[in-house]
Amino acid sequence: MKYTRFCRSLLSTPALAVERYAKSHRSGADIAMVDLEDSVPPARKAEARALAEEFFALPTTRLARSAVRINTVAGPDGLRDLLALTRYAVKPELVLIPMAESPRDVEIVAGALAADCPATEYLAVVETPRGIENAHAIALAGHRLRGLVFGSADYAFAVGARLGWEALAPARARVVNAARAAGLEVLDAPLFEVADLAGLRREAGLARDLGFSGKIAVHPRQLPSINQAFSPDQELLDRARRVVEAGLQNGRSVTVVDGVMVGMPFFEAALRLVEQFDPPTTPTDPTTATDPTHQPDQPVPAVPGPTGARADSAEKEPS
Repeated sequence: MKYTRFCRSLLSTPALAVERYAKSHRSGADIAMVDLEDSVPPARKAEARALAEEFFALPTTRLARSAVRINTVAGPDGLRDLLALTRYAVKPELVLIPMAESPRDVEIVAGALAADCPATEYLAVVETPRGIENAHAIALAGHRLRGLVFGSADYAFAVGARLGWEALAPARARVVNAARAAGLEVLDAPLFEVADLAGLRREAGLARDLGFSGKIAVHPRQLPSINQAFSPDQELLDRARRVVEAGLQNGRSVTVVDGVMVGMPFFEAALRLVEQFDPPTTPTDPTTATDPTHQPDQPVPAVPGPTGARADSAEKEPS
């Protein structure tokens, strides 16, 4: 399993719910996102655009990333959203591109934001039959695309499928494979039954085992279960430290740790795990290339360790 601090969890706040902005940043989600799309009625899109700028001006936790979900670039509101982002004083770190159906959707966003938002990265939401068919091509759309997101609700509605995990497992697998083949992260759709924490833990475990990097939360109370599911437990961390220590001692050649023969792939995976989830005890190896998203003094690769929800934030998510 490829554990990562980049996107174990994403919590969305409707752009019109300004009173929830600060709580969203403190919620414990890896990615705190303000939503301009489905949670905003058509008549209030312009108002939402103007209000959302405040979301990015607020302080966030050191490891959390701020994001915005724009409207589809196939319509005028999506294009207006992109123009508004270029004028924000503080730029979003991530832009979620909904209804992505071809590489062109990502290219339009990248082209519009390149000059004014050069550090902004993207997540493409794959949530239509055409998007599933083109998932691999979408995943290769650009070097600033960091991941794919599976949107279950829109996809299930489009194909007439049930919303449960089993019915959508084939589509999920295609999105995971497309993302991983391109070296990207991949987020699973939310469980919409907010009170069903047992069901959430089951789905999060299935998503993790299928290869997802994380899962969307529709309510802050879901964050502890999601973050825990996509974080290594203490036993795994302890073993990773032993692998790293053994690797550093023997020049990263093949060795035996806990009775298991380990080589370079094991060492690199263990080092990544320790660097991201147990920084204080990470051995120093200047010859090792670390995760480019791991910048201790900046609010990058989102999130705290298996953290708890500490906010009462938004109900909207990429669907």
